[in-house]
Amino acid sequence: MSIPLFTDEPVRAAARQLFKSLPMPGRLDEAWRFADTKALDMSPFEAMPAPIDGDPARFVKRSRGLTETAGKMIFANDQLLSREVLDASLAQKGVIWKPLEIAAAEHPELFAKHFMAHGAPLGSEKFAALHAASVKTGTFLYVPRGVEIDLPIEVFHWLSGEKNSSFPHTLLIAEANSKVTLVDYFTGAQPDASGLAVGFNDLYVGEGAQLNYVCVQNWSLQTLAIQVNNTVVGANASAKSLNVNLGARYARNESASQLIGEGGRSDMLSVTVADGDQVFDQRTFQDHLAPGAFSDLLYKNALDGGARTIFAGMIKVEPDAHRTDAYQKVRNLLLSDNAEANSMPGLEILADEVRCSHGATSGQIEPEELFYLLARGISKNNAQRLLVQGFLQEAIDRIGNPALAEKLGEIMRAKFGN
Repeated sequence: MSIPLFTDEPVRAAARQLFKSLPMPGRLDEAWRFADTKALDMSPFEAMPAPIDGDPARFVKRSRGLTETAGKMIFANDQLLSREVLDASLAQKGVIWKPLEIAAAEHPELFAKHFMAHGAPLGSEKFAALHAASVKTGTFLYVPRGVEIDLPIEVFHWLSGEKNSSFPHTLLIAEANSKVTLVDYFTGAQPDASGLAVGFNDLYVGEGAQLNYVCVQNWSLQTLAIQVNNTVVGANASAKSLNVNLGARYARNESASQLIGEGGRSDMLSVTVADGDQVFDQRTFQDHLAPGAFSDLLYKNALDGGARTIFAGMIKVEPDAHRTDAYQKVRNLLLSDNAEANSMPGLEILADEVRCSHGATSGQIEPEELFYLLARGISKNNAQRLLVQGFLQEAIDRIGNPALAEKLGEIMRAKFGN
């Protein structure tokens, strides 16, 4: 059977045509409510990633993650620079961990079944088409039935150069009763370089499998970033997904989780540190298609300066998805009178015997907490930083990996220091 690959020019041409035919999001589009659609102007950026300027080895040296990992893959400007497999037994167990284009050629049926199979259900269809037309490489990880990978796998994506673009993609398939942790780091090489990043994730968690996925978004502060995340959770499976949002000028993150098997669980977690004129646009979908499944969303945003966040989330309980437990909580910590947080949680229940709740809160640092730290000789800036870190830590700790939590805290402290 001949299956068209994303590297084939006719496939790319069809995606480019679809991108051109779809309208740009407008301010009246419900899926883009409260969004500044003028910020979506992509005309200044390169249509395809430009080659790396200078010595590529510098990105390998700067890709410092966890002390212990099962493997590491490093990209810069959508070019693979390094692939280290630190656990030699993985291949013997049937694990496939390769660049996306190689996996597409060597495992076409498996690839075609899962690659971008669920589109962009939360409003970014046009950007998904652009991604399909432009993606060159990324990460493909296949974990066979019953295989447990104890240490995390790390992937680094660098964007370097002025007005450059990147189209990273992660495709992960965890078969029944497997276990894996994957960490994606998205980083701008130059703090103030303008750039465009349109990323896509396909995460499949089979029956009884356990997946921890962490996305650390730390693009340069002048980047326009669109990220689409699709997760499919099977029966009695567990998927924990954590987004850490630090960089970009305007970042839109769309996360959809489909619970297709009874007893499945999806934890959707996010922490955001926003300052200056940064805008973080967060759209989520907890789609319960099977009975007896559980989903829990916890998004925490800390905003300073004139930063803005937008959250729009929907819990949908499909017909016959009885005994659903679904929760959605958004908490905003406003550190400035000019910061703005917009929250729109929602429910659509089409089944009986369900327990669902949603809520959003916004507040400031409690004066008593600040006074407590100041009275012990801690400076105001350090006291505020400690309180913000404590506010965000709840979501980070839910991932259940102390070493990873410490690494994420280190990355966030670097932003606080700036």
